[in-house]
Amino acid sequence: MSDGSRSSVGAASEGTAGGADAVYNRIAMLRVERGITRRELAEALGVHYQTVGYLERGEYAPSLHLALRIARYFEVPVEFVFSTEPFERIGPGAR
Repeated sequence: MSDGSRSSVGAASEGTAGGADAVYNRIAMLRVERGITRRELAEALGVHYQTVGYLERGEYAPSLHLALRIARYFEVPVEFVFSTEPFERIGPGAR
């Protein structure tokens, strides 16, 4: 994604902040929850570790192929990881 959008502090692990073409994600949440570093995830996916950071912050929208590989890695449906709508907050402080 090259529109310069950034994630808000409250949703840093859950995607970008706004925009018609925004792709929201839960990559950071899944990664941290499972104790996986950005480097470990990047190596498993065959991408540079900075790519994982760009994805987590919503600065880059993944290809369909990469999105499917990420979902497979975490063993969840792709819709659990990616959305065109902001995700509801999970955990303490969720409304």
